[in-house]
Amino acid sequence: MVDAEKGPGPSNAHQQKSSNNNNYEAIGMEAVPNGNSKSTARLITEHEQHDVGFCGAILIGISILLCICFFPLAPFFIIKVVAQYEKAVILRLGCIRKGGAAGPGLFFFLPCVDEIHVVDMRTISFDVPPQEILTKDSVTVTVDAVVYFRIQDAVSSVCNVDNVKTATRLLAQTTLRNMLGTKSLSEILSEREEISNSMQRILDVATDPWGVLVERVEVKDVRLPQNLQRAMAAEAEAHRDAKAKVIAAEGELNASKALKEAADVIAESPAALQLRYLQTLSAIAAERNSTILFPMPIDMMKAFAGR
Repeated sequence: MVDAEKGPGPSNAHQQKSSNNNNYEAIGMEAVPNGNSKSTARLITEHEQHDVGFCGAILIGISILLCICFFPLAPFFIIKVVAQYEKAVILRLGCIRKGGAAGPGLFFFLPCVDEIHVVDMRTISFDVPPQEILTKDSVTVTVDAVVYFRIQDAVSSVCNVDNVKTATRLLAQTTLRNMLGTKSLSEILSEREEISNSMQRILDVATDPWGVLVERVEVKDVRLPQNLQRAMAAEAEAHRDAKAKVIAAEGELNASKALKEAADVIAESPAALQLRYLQTLSAIAAERNSTILFPMPIDMMKAFAGR
């Protein structure tokens, strides 16, 4: 038999605090006035031990006696094995058994008086269903995410919440909707990592009374409506066209400045223009055209221009 794992010691769930001369008692995660504490649902943050009473002691004695009487067959009913990644929460007559969660390994329990809840302590992942969210700038988007969490306190996960996996999944959906509702479309598209970290912190704090540790949250996909995609594509295309026209105009300006400088250099030496004509003729001849143009000498044109 493996020794049962010791549960955590008493916590500071019951603390007194004063604010504006009003005393409140902190019970679990909720602060309520001292006078109304009996009517408030109390989260089990301590592994308290309750006395089973006289009748409970009799039932436990009868169960032990039956195990002794049917000893050859009893081991098949009073021995249970849990895997390395599991914990067993044992409720004896409805109360948490002394020692907290048992396992991993082999342990004994009493039939008829013990109720066993086996808790998986491995990391669990689930997909948050796609949520249609209205962003801060009135754009409807569909967002889905994935959440990774694990149970670190088996007793709290059994005693403080009915179904810890379902509760964590529903909380992740509402947290995703509430958080993205305060973001604009550009922030959702550009700040995914920050949104994921914020969701992880919020979920971790909210699920702490359930014995759950949220390890990671990732925003998987952000889907936009088709009409919005077309509008954004048209806007991006117009932006690129405008940028291309500006670049072309800047190129024309630089080219005109270079041509002006070349014209000034040619104007200083008349023979330079003649050399330019010859270079143009050489370039045309290299293309193997059937027609060859011969430039007319500039001096002949000056003679006609003088008359």
